[in-house]
Amino acid sequence: MTRDAASTVPPLRSGNLLPARKFVVAWSLMGLIALFCWLVVVAQAGDMGTGAGTMGMALPFFLLLWAVMMAAMMFPSVAPVAVTWVRSIGRQSSGYVRAARTAEFAGGYVLAWTLFGLLVYGILALTGELVAGHPTAGRWIGATAFLLAGLQQFSPLKDLCLRHCRSPLGQLMRYAAYRPRARDLRVGMHHGLYCVGCCWGLMIVLVPLGSMNMAAMAAVSVVIFVEKLWRLGTVFATVVGVVFVALAVVTALGLFPGVLVPGLSPSGADMKMMG
Repeated sequence: MTRDAASTVPPLRSGNLLPARKFVVAWSLMGLIALFCWLVVVAQAGDMGTGAGTMGMALPFFLLLWAVMMAAMMFPSVAPVAVTWVRSIGRQSSGYVRAARTAEFAGGYVLAWTLFGLLVYGILALTGELVAGHPTAGRWIGATAFLLAGLQQFSPLKDLCLRHCRSPLGQLMRYAAYRPRARDLRVGMHHGLYCVGCCWGLMIVLVPLGSMNMAAMAAVSVVIFVEKLWRLGTVFATVVGVVFVALAVVTALGLFPGVLVPGLSPSGADMKMMG
């Protein structure tokens, strides 16, 4: 399937395998979990601000906060897949069993993003050191991050993973052949890896914008949601790619540094350790 053809394929529909009422209830529950995670992140961000590097966070604390951030940002868009997976192979199961299996799926999904968080932590540590020693490096780091994010929007990997995230039913049926032990966890992690392949570029822009920048996190969350669930999501992804490339050029020229690279300001590199 070509990118143009994929742009007209609707994402996963609630009526495929799950009755509308139960789908809405399940999706609402995941939405409430996401809302709770947002409240946790907002409360923590209020004490940290934005700046370069890890802002003094130790790796365990960063990974814990990163996992909460991923749940906040990703659960609204992944809820249809999680609920449909559990319902599709557990029609006769009780609501409690389906809830437990949905939680296991979500845990595997967050685990995939937590592993990606290890890479993000390394990037933040490196950029923090660079900005602390060379304050002007922030502009070029930011331009590189925006450029990578923009190019990733046009890449075959993005296209492949986005098609999976938008229409995963075929893959979900193949997952049914997995051995029952920890199957939901493995399926969630496998789907999460597809999501990482689809969205890693969008997460990289949090390096220049600030890893605890609430406005940037909210904007990225909206982009992810629209890409995956809107009928023209793949077209929207291309537009976002063009915007990121333009931001790379503007950042390289040194324009609007306070807006485009607040996460690479030297002030954040020397903050006291949190947690």
